[in-house]
Amino acid sequence: MPKSLMALTTSIALAAGGALAGNPDAGKSRATLCAGCHGMNGISPIPNYPNLKGQNERYLIKALRDFRDGRRTDPTMSPMAKPLTDRDIDDLAAYFSSL
Repeated sequence: MPKSLMALTTSIALAAGGALAGNPDAGKSRATLCAGCHGMNGISPIPNYPNLKGQNERYLIKALRDFRDGRRTDPTMSPMAKPLTDRDIDDLAAYFSSL
């Protein structure tokens, strides 16, 4: 890809919302806590819990931050999200969205 085309593609991506900074490898390590309900591969073994595999990264970040910060509540998810840092959330979102 020519450098000018690569620069244009990068500029468009950044203008569309910026690059996300999560680390999928770190998220995979952190995801062991999520596996009981959402499955390690992001496919939930429990019908009432959502699949996270391939979910939009921005959506996952927003949902986890909302659970953590009390804007969204659930008896299971709220306490699970409470101790997560922004970095943890970014990494988890990067991991599940990459599957």
